[in-house]
Amino acid sequence: MTASAQALRPRRTQAERRDQSERLLLAAAAELVGERGVGAATFENIGQRAGYSRGLATQKFGSKQGLIEALIAQLQTRQGGQLDDRDVDEAPALEAILAYVDVFLRSLAEDTELRAYFILMAGAIADLSDQRGPFADAHVQVERRLEALVQRGQAEGTIRPEIDADAAALMIGSLLLGLSMQLLIDPKMNLEPIREISLAALRQSFAAA
Repeated sequence: MTASAQALRPRRTQAERRDQSERLLLAAAAELVGERGVGAATFENIGQRAGYSRGLATQKFGSKQGLIEALIAQLQTRQGGQLDDRDVDEAPALEAILAYVDVFLRSLAEDTELRAYFILMAGAIADLSDQRGPFADAHVQVERRLEALVQRGQAEGTIRPEIDADAAALMIGSLLLGLSMQLLIDPKMNLEPIREISLAALRQSFAAA
């Protein structure tokens, strides 16, 4: 880049630099977890992979739980943007539920940070560690969102009224969790036909006559 081009390029604000460093650190952490497991995600390794110091990684996250919470927040923000692109809030509730499942399964095979999320979750469960808390909270949020969508669909008349909304939400979440864990066991699994079958089965099971 020439000196004149550099002069014309707008300078990033401090907030923009902070956001970029956090994104790069989280991407580095996800890569390390995916390649070498949970134990590889030390702040020293994360900082080195991202091109920063261990001190910056420690400053950003503070602890492994802080790293997990930051990863969850970034995934939620990204998923929210994907759902907004699908105009989910304006769609009938059944279509919103199917869009949620569709977005999740389309992301699952390619998103290294989403894969790292489930590896970290499995490690926290296996170790019976306090790091299970952020995962439990995130899953409760998903369940409540899906439950609210089922109830809205019942009020709209698009979802069968006899369905237990809480049980339906838990079933959808369990489907996505099970497929996520299966993909960790078998990374070569072809998700595309499973995605299509899942959407068709949910539509058939939930749709009002």
